[in-house]
Amino acid sequence: MAALIFGCLQVALAKPSAEDLAKLLPNELGTFRLRGKVRLNPHPNSAFSLDLRGPNAPVALPGFAGAEADYVSAQGGKLLIALVRVERDSDAYSFLTTFAQGLRDAGHANDPRIGKEVGTASVSDANRVTFFKGPIFVTITDLGTSTNSEKLLMLARLLADRLESGEGDLPVLVKHVPNWERVQDTAVYLAGFRSLKGAVSNQAILEAVTSEGDGDAVVTNQGNSQFVLVEFNTPQLAGDNDRAIIAKIQELRSQNQPVPSAYRRVGNYSVFVFNAPSEQAANELIDQVRYEQMVQWLGDNPYRLEKMQREYYRTTAGVFLSVVKASGLSAIFCLAVGGLFGAILFTRRRSQQQTTDAFSDAGGMLRLNLDELTPQGDPSKLIGPGQ
Repeated sequence: MAALIFGCLQVALAKPSAEDLAKLLPNELGTFRLRGKVRLNPHPNSAFSLDLRGPNAPVALPGFAGAEADYVSAQGGKLLIALVRVERDSDAYSFLTTFAQGLRDAGHANDPRIGKEVGTASVSDANRVTFFKGPIFVTITDLGTSTNSEKLLMLARLLADRLESGEGDLPVLVKHVPNWERVQDTAVYLAGFRSLKGAVSNQAILEAVTSEGDGDAVVTNQGNSQFVLVEFNTPQLAGDNDRAIIAKIQELRSQNQPVPSAYRRVGNYSVFVFNAPSEQAANELIDQVRYEQMVQWLGDNPYRLEKMQREYYRTTAGVFLSVVKASGLSAIFCLAVGGLFGAILFTRRRSQQQTTDAFSDAGGMLRLNLDELTPQGDPSKLIGPGQ
């Protein structure tokens, strides 16, 4: 794994912009004060040669864009802040995961795991806090003994507040790993890898995977099994690797060499499971991987006109359907209101007719018998003379 980490740390770093990084290191950060000057693009042999593979394994990063500075606390503790700016958030996350894996490989007592105490993700121990936020990777190291872990975290959070958020999340590929929320604290993300040799010990099949920097990978532990998810940025590259992997598996089998418990191509992904208890269990893990295709045109979209026409037709049809629906609802509403008022008016007139029939047989009309010639059925209901 150490050789793999060293190779992955050769990710294409951004062109030097150390002056911008220097602005992130002010004279004061809370109760911490800058001591001396900010050092831009320091020499790899200085303290800035970040111990990215863990204790006792320093790695020099040629061509990086970086800055470092010493700070002192109110109690006199001395701390070193080192910043590296890379091209992508995923590159910074890759630095963080390989750093944490380096500590674990070195047998660190605290079994460092990635959390979210500082920045987008971080890992910390008694005398160091390492985190990334946006495209910036940060390490804060206590160079003395008078600074406790809480002070380190305080300084780290003050610095993190000054950094741009970037995407503000982990790479999407990590979230396509089975049980990703449970395994993300020990996942190793390899951004722009060129080789996966050594990603899983004693597995020569990974030597057949090449991307020339045009692919990313995630290595996680699923119980006692090792799970490797590789994403290639083009289907051609994914197809070439798939054929090479299948041929390599057949070759290793013929030589009685270790092979994956299961392998499958899923879209532009190559998925490996190693040391699974059974082939069925390995395939069940692979079944949980979902490839989400996304197409981006580097230039003008040649199907732009067709897309606009489809959108126009869809919008027009939607408007027409909405008008028909609105007209139908309006007609139903009008009929309902008209029927209600008609029923009320009919009921009222019917009631009036019944009241009039109580004293008149003239079809609901009041009739005066002035000539007294028309016989009456009930003289008591007639208006008498002079009344």
